[in-house]
Amino acid sequence: MVPVVVAAVLVGLLSAPLLRGLVARFAVPEGEPWCEACPSCAREVRLLPPTGRCPGCRERLGAGPGTVEAVAVAVAFAVGCAADGPAAGALGWAAALGVALGFVDARVRRLPYRLTLPLLGGVAALLALAALAEGRPGVLLRCLLAAFAVGAVLELAVWVGALGPGDSPLGFTLGGLLGWYGWSVALGGLVAAVVLAGVWAVLRAGAALARRRPVRGLDVPVGPFLLLGALTAVLAR
Repeated sequence: MVPVVVAAVLVGLLSAPLLRGLVARFAVPEGEPWCEACPSCAREVRLLPPTGRCPGCRERLGAGPGTVEAVAVAVAFAVGCAADGPAAGALGWAAALGVALGFVDARVRRLPYRLTLPLLGGVAALLALAALAEGRPGVLLRCLLAAFAVGAVLELAVWVGALGPGDSPLGFTLGGLLGWYGWSVALGGLVAAVVLAGVWAVLRAGAALARRRPVRGLDVPVGPFLLLGALTAVLAR
């Protein structure tokens, strides 16, 4: 177990510059073009150091200093503790892109298809390989049903205006991933996400009231809580 955790943390640390680059590239408001290059020096945005500054002109881009690295290492540690069997690859892929998606959603309240679609494709392919490796392809049916179940619940919330359009594709992918571990884990991930988002909303409302500011709208980013709920469910299984 220890070598797996150490390897996972190392991978998380090494992937942080790429994840930080993805956050800087896609954390732009709806309707604006992706940040393909630094707005000050036009240097291409791909890899960024922990400072979050452009290597060319030192312009601050994306997330705050050290934040992506800290979250990537923490998530990698959790995945290393939870990973077992052939599905570890799918869990790791979801965790890596999930870090980028979580930061993007927290900053601009959107989950770009440019990230959610690779997440879906990677998880689907890796789960299929895992099922073949374990000799139980039938588990893929449960994954598919769990994906549709979780995705449908979130899509209903999108229809009534409670969630953004990117939340249901993310829920579809995470539902399929959690379905690998069983129906109880898939349900637990959804419940954990709702509870965590609710707690966050209450805390934000309490902080606003403590500062004697009106609570007009909490605008809670759901993506990070879907991801955290999924990871919590896998760890607790």
